[in-house]
Amino acid sequence: MGISLLTAVIVGLIIGALARLVLPGRQNIGVIWTIVIGIVAAIIGTFIARALGVADTPGIDWIELILQVALAAVGVSAVAGRRRVRR
Repeated sequence: MGISLLTAVIVGLIIGALARLVLPGRQNIGVIWTIVIGIVAAIIGTFIARALGVADTPGIDWIELILQVALAAVGVSAVAGRRRVRR
């Protein structure tokens, strides 16, 4: 379980960072929120990719990765927007 948790954190960090890269402007959220959003987006993106039948393809699963990054971008944008409204 320790390795799977570490893997989830690493994947979450990568997916969250990619999401922040594709979003224009500055997002005023911390690294922890980026990781959490990335982990959730990775899990949901994998679930959607499996439902569509594109999760297990030869080589890199580009469709799954694009789904994950898009979901993370939406999540990062939503959290950054909520933080902006509170201030």
